[in-house]
This record gives sequence, structure tokens and C-alpha cells, in this order.
Amino acid sequence: MIEKMPKEIRLPMVEIFETVEGEGTRAGFPTVFVRLFGCNLRCTWCDTKYSYPPEEAEMVLSIGEIVDEVMKYRSTHLCLTGGEPLLYGERSQALVEELARIERLTDIHIETNGAIDLAPFLAAIQSPKVRYIMDFKLPDSGEMDKMITSNLSLLRRQDELKFVIGSETDFETACRVLDEFPTKALPLFSPVWETMPPARLVELMLSRGLSHVKLNMQLHKIIWDPAMRGV
Repeated sequence: MIEKMPKEIRLPMVEIFETVEGEGTRAGFPTVFVRLFGCNLRCTWCDTKYSYPPEEAEMVLSIGEIVDEVMKYRSTHLCLTGGEPLLYGERSQALVEELARIERLTDIHIETNGAIDLAPFLAAIQSPKVRYIMDFKLPDSGEMDKMITSNLSLLRRQDELKFVIGSETDFETACRVLDEFPTKALPLFSPVWETMPPARLVELMLSRGLSHVKLNMQLHKIIWDPAMRGV
């Protein structure tokens, strides 16, 4: 159990910045990004390799310091991301709860990688502002065996389920997962830019009649250089 006051708890961090949300149902909205350091997966196509070892955390901040930094911005949307922002268990939970207390924020979406059990977080965090955008890793990621399939039935209508698709094998696997593990969350199909042309992914979606699935383009990679940080 955590004995410190919540705002005294410290977490390894990468960055806190403001930009527009790049993907999902809130794409295009000005958003504060809070990026924690550390991840329990090593996906082949990861575009944030600076957020886990062998790189090092840019800083270690208390939850109070994180909240103070968030308060400097004006956006009402906040994205908690990583790495894997739920990696730290009760410390991650304490951070989410403190962020949810910021009255200005109307939406807090947590980008989680599918290899963390969501049950404890869903049970403990009651704020209606908090949503989960959960990845389900597919074969091309190299990490599909780490997926906790029980999470899919826990996701709610306000949550999102993201499949990053690098090949037609990935596409077929995503379709099979949706058939085998019903979920209330909105499915998002996101193309790996280097290996799955968006036009081809659209063709595949239309050929399957996937009217319940949303194409998920990454706006920040269209607006800025795909390798640029802090945008």
C-alpha cells in the first residue's frame, strides 16, 4: 500500500506538453500530454523508443509537480501516455485520481498497451472523465502473446480499442479478435505508415464491411515530421 500523501508520490517522466490530439475520437482537439517513462513491451514498430530503457527518464516528478505543470496549460483534454502509463500500479492510479480532480479537465484518456490488467483501475477510479484507449498488439508487433484478452470485455462504451496494423496478417488477426472477444469499446484500425498504406487498409475495411470500425490516422505525423517530439 502507498503510505505517502498522493501528491508526494514520485514517478519517472519523459515530458509534459500541449498540442492537438493526433488520433482516436478526440483527434484534433487541443490536449495536454503527460508522458511517463517505462514500458513492459518492446513493439517492433514503436515510435516512442525514447520512453523506455536503455534510454533514461528525463526527470522524476511528484504527482503534485505533475499537476502544477498541467495547470499551466489551457486545454480541457488530457492524454496520459508513455511508454506504459499504468506500469506503476497504485502510483499510476494515484496520478490519475489527482488529474481527475482538476476541474478544468473534461476528458482524461489513458493510452495503455493491452499488457496491463485494467480491472484494478476500473474498480478504483470512478471519475466519469477518465477513459481508456487500449492497444491490442498484433503479430507484426512481436508482442501479441502478452495481451490480456480479459481486458476486452471490461472496456466500456466511452473507451477505445486500437489495433496497429502493419500487414494483411495483422488485419485478419484484428478481425478475428473482434469476433472472438466482444467489446463495447470503439475499435480503431491504425496503419503502420511504413508497411500498410492507408488506402490499402481502407480497401480491406470496406471489403469486410467493417462499418463499426474507425480508421485511425495519426494527425501529428501529417502535420509535423513523424519523428518530431513534443507535438
